[in-house]
Amino acid sequence: MVRVLSAGHVNWDVTLRLDELPEPDGEARIRSQSSGGGGSAANTAVALSSLGVGVGVIGSVGDDENGPLVRHELDEQGVNLTGLRVVEGRTTTVKYLLIAADGSVAVLGNDGCNEAVAPEDVDADRLDGVEHLHLTSQRPETARRLAELARAGDATVSFDPGRRLPNRDFSAALGLADLVFCNDREASVVAELEADLREDCTAVVKRGSEGASALTPDGTVHHEGFGVDPVDTSGAGDAFAAGFLTVWLDGGALERCLAVGNACGALAAEQPGARTAPTQAAIDALLDGESSPETDR
Repeated sequence: MVRVLSAGHVNWDVTLRLDELPEPDGEARIRSQSSGGGGSAANTAVALSSLGVGVGVIGSVGDDENGPLVRHELDEQGVNLTGLRVVEGRTTTVKYLLIAADGSVAVLGNDGCNEAVAPEDVDADRLDGVEHLHLTSQRPETARRLAELARAGDATVSFDPGRRLPNRDFSAALGLADLVFCNDREASVVAELEADLREDCTAVVKRGSEGASALTPDGTVHHEGFGVDPVDTSGAGDAFAAGFLTVWLDGGALERCLAVGNACGALAAEQPGARTAPTQAAIDALLDGESSPETDR
Protein backbone atom coordinates (compact mmCIF):
# COMPACT_ATOMS: atom_id res chain seq x y z
CA MET A 1 0.00 0.00 0.00
CA VAL A 2 1.32 3.42 -0.99
CA ARG A 3 1.08 5.69 2.01
CA VAL A 4 3.38 8.46 0.76
CA LEU A 5 4.11 9.79 -2.72
CA SER A 6 7.47 11.47 -3.28
CA ALA A 7 7.39 13.75 -6.33
CA GLY A 8 10.19 15.50 -8.20
CA HIS A 9 13.64 14.69 -9.51
CA VAL A 10 14.71 11.15 -10.36
CA ASN A 11 18.29 11.12 -11.63
CA TRP A 12 21.34 9.04 -12.35
CA ASP A 13 24.32 10.24 -10.30
CA VAL A 14 28.00 10.09 -11.19
CA THR A 15 30.07 10.68 -8.07
CA LEU A 16 33.63 11.97 -8.34
CA ARG A 17 35.65 11.93 -5.11
CA LEU A 18 38.29 14.64 -5.01
CA ASP A 19 41.05 15.74 -2.67
CA GLU A 20 39.33 19.14 -2.60
CA LEU A 21 36.90 21.14 -4.69
CA PRO A 22 38.80 23.07 -7.36
CA GLU A 23 39.05 26.85 -7.25
CA PRO A 24 38.35 28.87 -10.44
CA ASP A 25 41.11 28.10 -12.96
CA GLY A 26 42.26 25.35 -10.59
CA GLU A 27 42.52 21.59 -10.86
CA ALA A 28 41.66 18.74 -8.51
CA ARG A 29 42.65 15.08 -8.50
CA ILE A 30 39.89 12.46 -8.85
CA ARG A 31 40.44 9.84 -6.14
CA SER A 32 37.57 7.55 -7.21
CA GLN A 33 34.46 7.45 -9.38
CA SER A 34 31.14 5.65 -8.95
CA SER A 35 27.58 5.85 -10.24
CA GLY A 36 24.06 5.04 -9.05
CA GLY A 37 20.53 6.34 -8.72
CA GLY A 38 19.89 9.82 -7.32
CA GLY A 39 17.46 12.73 -7.29
CA SER A 40 15.76 14.10 -4.18
CA ALA A 41 12.37 12.51 -4.81
CA ALA A 42 13.92 9.11 -5.42
CA ASN A 43 16.39 9.40 -2.53
CA THR A 44 13.63 10.29 -0.07
CA ALA A 45 11.43 7.47 -1.38
CA VAL A 46 14.19 4.88 -0.88
CA ALA A 47 14.88 6.09 2.67
CA LEU A 48 11.16 6.00 3.53
CA SER A 49 10.85 2.49 2.13
CA SER A 50 13.82 1.31 4.19
CA LEU A 51 12.00 2.59 7.29
CA GLY A 52 8.90 0.57 6.49
CA VAL A 53 6.77 3.28 4.89
CA GLY A 54 4.83 2.28 1.76
CA VAL A 55 6.00 4.79 -0.83
CA GLY A 56 5.72 5.58 -4.52
CA VAL A 57 7.50 8.10 -6.71
CA ILE A 58 6.22 10.61 -9.27
CA GLY A 59 8.84 11.75 -11.75
CA SER A 60 10.40 10.97 -15.10
CA VAL A 61 13.36 9.17 -16.65
CA GLY A 62 14.47 8.75 -20.24
CA ASP A 63 14.46 5.69 -22.49
CA ASP A 64 18.26 5.74 -22.64
CA GLU A 65 20.56 3.21 -20.97
CA ASN A 66 20.30 4.92 -17.57
CA GLY A 67 16.49 4.81 -17.38
CA PRO A 68 16.21 1.03 -16.76
CA LEU A 69 19.05 1.22 -14.23
CA VAL A 70 17.16 3.85 -12.24
CA ARG A 71 13.91 1.90 -12.39
CA HIS A 72 15.59 -1.35 -11.36
CA GLU A 73 17.26 0.24 -8.32
CA LEU A 74 14.01 1.81 -7.11
CA ASP A 75 12.04 -1.40 -7.68
CA GLU A 76 14.60 -3.40 -5.69
CA GLN A 77 14.19 -0.96 -2.81
CA GLY A 78 10.42 -1.51 -2.74
CA VAL A 79 9.38 1.83 -4.27
CA ASN A 80 6.15 1.80 -6.29
CA LEU A 81 6.92 2.98 -9.84
CA THR A 82 3.38 3.50 -11.15
CA GLY A 83 3.94 7.27 -11.24
CA LEU A 84 7.40 7.15 -12.84
CA ARG A 85 7.08 8.23 -16.48
CA VAL A 86 9.47 6.96 -19.17
CA VAL A 87 9.92 9.70 -21.77
CA GLU A 88 10.66 8.38 -25.25
CA GLY A 89 13.53 10.00 -27.12
CA ARG A 90 14.87 11.76 -24.02
CA THR A 91 17.83 11.07 -21.78
CA THR A 92 17.68 10.51 -18.03
CA THR A 93 19.05 13.49 -16.12
CA VAL A 94 22.61 12.90 -14.95
CA LYS A 95 24.06 14.80 -11.99
CA TYR A 96 27.83 14.89 -11.40
CA LEU A 97 28.54 15.09 -7.68
CA LEU A 98 31.95 16.47 -6.75
CA ILE A 99 32.77 15.30 -3.23
CA ALA A 100 35.77 16.73 -1.38
CA ALA A 101 37.66 14.83 1.30
CA ASP A 102 35.92 16.89 4.01
CA GLY A 103 32.49 15.82 2.70
CA SER A 104 31.58 19.13 1.03
CA VAL A 105 29.69 18.84 -2.25
CA ALA A 106 29.36 20.66 -5.57
CA VAL A 107 26.88 19.54 -8.23
CA LEU A 108 26.89 19.70 -12.03
CA GLY A 109 23.90 18.56 -14.08
CA ASN A 110 22.67 18.14 -17.62
CA ASP A 111 19.16 19.07 -18.71
CA GLY A 112 17.81 15.55 -19.13
CA CYS A 113 14.10 14.89 -18.57
CA ASN A 114 13.65 14.94 -14.80
CA GLU A 115 11.10 17.78 -15.15
CA ALA A 116 9.12 16.24 -18.01
CA VAL A 117 6.02 15.86 -15.82
CA ALA A 118 3.79 18.84 -16.60
CA PRO A 119 0.57 19.66 -14.72
CA GLU A 120 -1.51 18.03 -17.47
CA ASP A 121 0.50 14.83 -17.11
CA VAL A 122 -0.52 14.36 -13.48
CA ASP A 123 -3.00 11.53 -13.04
CA ALA A 124 -5.40 12.65 -10.33
CA ASP A 125 -6.29 9.03 -9.54
CA ARG A 126 -2.66 8.42 -8.59
CA LEU A 127 -3.23 10.36 -5.37
CA ASP A 128 -6.38 8.46 -4.35
CA GLY A 129 -5.94 6.98 -0.90
CA VAL A 130 -2.51 8.52 -0.40
CA GLU A 131 -1.96 9.85 3.12
CA HIS A 132 0.91 12.23 2.37
CA LEU A 133 2.57 13.98 -0.58
CA HIS A 134 6.24 14.92 -0.35
CA LEU A 135 7.32 17.45 -2.97
CA THR A 136 10.89 18.10 -4.03
CA SER A 137 12.30 20.40 -6.73
CA GLN A 138 10.34 20.24 -10.00
CA ARG A 139 8.28 22.52 -12.23
CA PRO A 140 6.54 25.03 -9.93
CA GLU A 141 3.24 24.59 -11.77
CA THR A 142 3.44 20.81 -11.41
CA ALA A 143 4.21 21.10 -7.70
CA ARG A 144 1.16 23.32 -7.33
CA ARG A 145 -1.10 20.87 -9.20
CA LEU A 146 0.06 17.94 -7.09
CA ALA A 147 -0.40 19.89 -3.86
CA GLU A 148 -3.91 20.94 -4.88
CA LEU A 149 -4.88 17.34 -5.63
CA ALA A 150 -3.41 16.15 -2.35
CA ARG A 151 -5.33 18.79 -0.42
CA ALA A 152 -8.55 17.89 -2.23
CA GLY A 153 -8.06 14.31 -1.06
CA ASP A 154 -7.34 15.32 2.55
CA ALA A 155 -3.69 14.29 2.30
CA THR A 156 -1.01 16.27 4.08
CA VAL A 157 1.79 17.92 2.12
CA SER A 158 5.49 18.56 2.70
CA PHE A 159 7.85 20.45 0.39
CA ASP A 160 11.65 20.36 0.24
CA PRO A 161 12.35 22.65 -2.75
CA GLY A 162 16.14 22.48 -2.45
CA ARG A 163 18.85 24.73 -3.79
CA ARG A 164 16.71 26.12 -6.64
CA LEU A 165 14.29 27.80 -4.23
CA PRO A 166 15.78 31.31 -4.56
CA ASN A 167 15.44 31.17 -8.36
CA ARG A 168 11.97 29.69 -8.83
CA ASP A 169 8.49 30.80 -7.80
CA PHE A 170 7.25 27.95 -5.61
CA SER A 171 4.98 30.22 -3.58
CA ALA A 172 1.74 28.49 -4.66
CA ALA A 173 2.89 25.02 -3.61
CA LEU A 174 4.54 26.33 -0.45
CA GLY A 175 1.23 27.93 0.49
CA LEU A 176 -0.40 24.49 0.52
CA ALA A 177 2.27 22.72 2.59
CA ASP A 178 1.99 21.55 6.18
CA LEU A 179 5.78 21.15 6.37
CA VAL A 180 8.52 23.04 4.55
CA PHE A 181 12.07 21.65 4.69
CA CYS A 182 14.96 24.02 4.01
CA ASN A 183 18.56 24.76 4.97
CA ASP A 184 19.81 28.01 6.51
CA ARG A 185 20.29 29.69 3.12
CA GLU A 186 16.84 28.68 1.87
CA ALA A 187 15.20 29.63 5.18
CA SER A 188 15.59 33.33 4.37
CA VAL A 189 13.53 32.83 1.20
CA VAL A 190 10.86 30.91 3.13
CA ALA A 191 10.73 33.75 5.67
CA GLU A 192 10.03 36.23 2.87
CA LEU A 193 7.04 34.08 1.86
CA GLU A 194 5.67 33.81 5.39
CA ALA A 195 2.48 35.69 4.52
CA ASP A 196 1.72 33.09 1.81
CA LEU A 197 2.20 30.05 4.05
CA ARG A 198 -0.56 28.23 5.89
CA GLU A 199 -1.09 29.49 9.42
CA ASP A 200 -0.26 26.08 10.84
CA CYS A 201 2.74 25.43 8.58
CA THR A 202 5.92 24.20 10.26
CA ALA A 203 9.28 25.21 8.74
CA VAL A 204 11.97 22.64 9.40
CA VAL A 205 15.45 24.15 9.05
CA LYS A 206 18.27 21.66 8.47
CA ARG A 207 21.58 22.92 9.85
CA GLY A 208 23.89 20.01 9.06
CA SER A 209 26.30 19.27 11.90
CA GLU A 210 24.49 21.85 14.05
CA GLY A 211 21.27 19.86 14.07
CA ALA A 212 17.86 21.12 12.99
CA SER A 213 15.02 23.33 14.16
CA ALA A 214 11.26 23.22 13.72
CA LEU A 215 9.66 26.66 13.60
CA THR A 216 5.97 26.52 14.47
CA PRO A 217 3.35 29.19 15.20
CA ASP A 218 3.72 28.23 18.87
CA GLY A 219 7.49 28.49 19.05
CA THR A 220 10.73 26.79 18.00
CA VAL A 221 11.95 23.30 18.79
CA HIS A 222 15.63 22.45 18.28
CA HIS A 223 17.68 19.26 18.23
CA GLU A 224 21.46 19.64 18.35
CA GLY A 225 22.21 16.76 16.00
CA PHE A 226 24.99 14.20 16.17
CA GLY A 227 28.72 14.63 15.87
CA VAL A 228 29.89 12.53 12.92
CA ASP A 229 32.81 12.70 10.54
CA PRO A 230 31.13 13.37 7.17
CA VAL A 231 32.21 11.31 4.20
CA ASP A 232 29.59 12.59 1.76
CA THR A 233 26.81 15.05 2.61
CA SER A 234 24.96 14.64 -0.70
CA GLY A 235 21.55 13.14 0.02
CA ALA A 236 21.80 13.74 3.77
CA GLY A 237 18.95 16.26 3.59
CA ASP A 238 16.75 13.72 1.79
CA ALA A 239 17.49 11.12 4.47
CA PHE A 240 16.67 13.72 7.14
CA ALA A 241 13.29 14.44 5.53
CA ALA A 242 12.46 10.73 5.37
CA GLY A 243 13.32 10.19 9.03
CA PHE A 244 11.36 13.24 10.13
CA LEU A 245 8.30 12.24 8.10
CA THR A 246 8.35 8.65 9.36
CA VAL A 247 7.75 9.92 12.91
CA TRP A 248 5.54 12.90 11.99
CA LEU A 249 3.08 10.78 10.00
CA ASP A 250 2.44 8.68 13.11
CA GLY A 251 1.76 11.76 15.23
CA GLY A 252 5.14 11.86 16.94
CA ALA A 253 6.32 14.93 18.86
CA LEU A 254 8.51 17.39 17.00
CA GLU A 255 11.41 16.64 19.33
CA ARG A 256 11.31 13.00 18.24
CA CYS A 257 10.81 13.95 14.57
CA LEU A 258 13.95 16.11 14.67
CA ALA A 259 15.97 13.50 16.54
CA VAL A 260 15.16 10.74 14.04
CA GLY A 261 15.63 13.10 11.11
CA ASN A 262 19.05 14.15 12.39
CA ALA A 263 19.99 10.52 12.98
CA CYS A 264 19.10 9.61 9.39
CA GLY A 265 20.99 12.63 8.04
CA ALA A 266 24.06 11.79 10.12
CA LEU A 267 24.04 8.16 9.03
CA ALA A 268 23.75 9.27 5.40
CA ALA A 269 26.66 11.69 5.76
CA GLU A 270 28.84 8.84 7.02
CA GLN A 271 28.20 6.83 3.85
CA PRO A 272 29.35 7.39 0.26
CA GLY A 273 26.70 8.23 -2.31
CA ALA A 274 23.57 10.37 -2.35
CA ARG A 275 21.21 7.46 -1.70
CA THR A 276 21.23 5.65 1.62
CA ALA A 277 18.77 3.31 3.29
CA PRO A 278 19.02 3.83 7.06
CA THR A 279 17.84 0.93 9.19
CA GLN A 280 15.82 1.30 12.36
CA ALA A 281 18.57 -0.52 14.23
CA ALA A 282 21.16 2.04 13.10
CA ILE A 283 18.87 4.92 14.08
CA ASP A 284 18.12 3.45 17.50
CA ALA A 285 21.82 2.84 18.15
CA LEU A 286 22.67 6.45 17.34
CA LEU A 287 19.81 7.77 19.44
CA ASP A 288 20.97 5.60 22.32
CA GLY A 289 24.50 7.02 22.02
CA GLU A 290 26.02 3.77 20.83
CA SER A 291 28.40 3.35 17.92
CA SER A 292 26.08 2.92 14.98
CA PRO A 293 26.10 -0.06 12.64
CA GLU A 294 26.52 0.71 8.97
CA THR A 295 23.46 1.64 6.95
CA ASP A 296 22.30 -0.62 4.15
CA ARG A 297 23.05 0.53 0.62
